[in-house]
Amino acid sequence: MTLIHAFELLDNPPDKFADAMAVFGNDSTLRSWVFQLLSNDGDVTQFDGEQVEWSDLHDELATASLFDFGGKRTILLRNADKFVSRCRPQIEKQLAKSNTPSRFVMELDSLATNTRVYKTLLKQHALVDCRIEDGKKGPTPSFAKRRSFLTGYVAKLHSVKMTRDAADVLMEMVGDDCGILETEIAKLALYCEPKQSIDQALVEDIVAGWQGKTVWQITDAIVDGDAAEALRHLDKLLGGGQPPIALLPQIAWSLRRLGMATSVYEHFKRSGRSSQLEDALSYAGFNRGASDVQKGKKQLNRMGRDTARQLLPWLLDADLRLKGTHSKDGRDRFLLENLVVRLAKEATSNKTSTNLSTTTA
Repeated sequence: MTLIHAFELLDNPPDKFADAMAVFGNDSTLRSWVFQLLSNDGDVTQFDGEQVEWSDLHDELATASLFDFGGKRTILLRNADKFVSRCRPQIEKQLAKSNTPSRFVMELDSLATNTRVYKTLLKQHALVDCRIEDGKKGPTPSFAKRRSFLTGYVAKLHSVKMTRDAADVLMEMVGDDCGILETEIAKLALYCEPKQSIDQALVEDIVAGWQGKTVWQITDAIVDGDAAEALRHLDKLLGGGQPPIALLPQIAWSLRRLGMATSVYEHFKRSGRSSQLEDALSYAGFNRGASDVQKGKKQLNRMGRDTARQLLPWLLDADLRLKGTHSKDGRDRFLLENLVVRLAKEATSNKTSTNLSTTTA
């Protein structure tokens, strides 16, 4: 085992773990599940990387467990980022050893690939990637893999089955954070009768509830250009304990479909293909032949073409900032409120712009 994503490790645990491991990435829930898996393989002793000295850690690493019953003792170093920078030579020397009496596991927010620590772990030991979406380049799992993990590992934690459609809708509603997703699945499991699966209807009914209706009211207010109304509903959700990083995917879901429909429609037009707006809306995920498409047409006409063109880049920019420069408390709320005002303001100023449905490509 060298570099492996937490999804794969949790779904198919190996018979034997490496003598040294780095568990890194932005999803703290995934990291905790990996640590729980490691805890099942013998005694575990934990240290805080911001407080422990190398001399204390070294003594523990050199001490085997008297009650391991065939499994190695695990020394878990949490918050290890600064410790790795401070004690890099000692760690490199420790990683060069083989068949150590204890297993050395480091918890890190990130680990640069050009360091000797990373390269040694990759070649001789193991790296466990716990990233989901962090706005940076890297092999984060696809939407299909995230769905499979929800319907498999997470659903099994609560002794329930979950359909693919239900997993898709849940991720669209609450985002990619495994902790939030697992909490919602635990709640949904309580509503399931024996042998009943969590389906899309149950997710929409239970998870959305008043919060889902409020999110729809926010998007409707944005489309209408009513920033004050959108902010009132947003304040209600934030006051109810919803974190901005969980709210953005919910707000972005319907807006992203409108942005995608606009992009597809204009692509058809530039390429000279004959197409109706209904075709672009269907391609973007609206249910063709149903009221969903008609609602999408009305929203695009109310919003205006110029604003609709900006939806995808603005939503992407907000997502990257919320996972980076604006991830801290206060800044995340400011970013979300600023996005809502910006979108509503643009919708108001573009009321007179050409409607997409007035022409066909």
